[in-house]
Amino acid sequence: MSTVVVYESMYGSTKAIAEAVADGLAAHGPVRLAEVSALAATPGSKQLPADVDLVVLGGPTHAFSMSRASTRQDAVKDSPNGAVISAGKGLREWIEALRLPTGGLQFAAFDTKVVKPNLPGSAAKAADKAMRALGGRPIAKPRTFKVHGKADGLVDGEVEAARAWGRELGAAHVRV
Repeated sequence: MSTVVVYESMYGSTKAIAEAVADGLAAHGPVRLAEVSALAATPGSKQLPADVDLVVLGGPTHAFSMSRASTRQDAVKDSPNGAVISAGKGLREWIEALRLPTGGLQFAAFDTKVVKPNLPGSAAKAADKAMRALGGRPIAKPRTFKVHGKADGLVDGEVEAARAWGRELGAAHVRV
């Protein structure tokens, strides 16, 4: 059995968190890291591979929730080089198309969110709610990791916190 960490990232902070979470999970078994727009473009992406027994989802908080096509377009416009990491479909669309196996699947959700201004909303909470609606079984509360600004990088200590959270998820995960 294995874990897949599916992430959406605009400027790299969410990707760095996803990599750290995957690193923390690796002590507990095989882990695959998948950027969501690349995953969404692959045949059969509406279902996870049969050997996956835990999925960890992460994305940036945009407009108080998971990104939308319009907020991703805004991110491209705001990007210093006119490009983003997740240029295709986002986490929201991937979850909407996802089909979980009978009995559901264990999952956890995280997001990245700017420190200032401290606005309401959370991509992780929205992803958690969407996965529960599909029959997913959460193994942890949604988790937020802080960034200085849209493209200004992670707050000090967040990568280490993500790695530790990955270890906690691995320990909490009940393999079937």
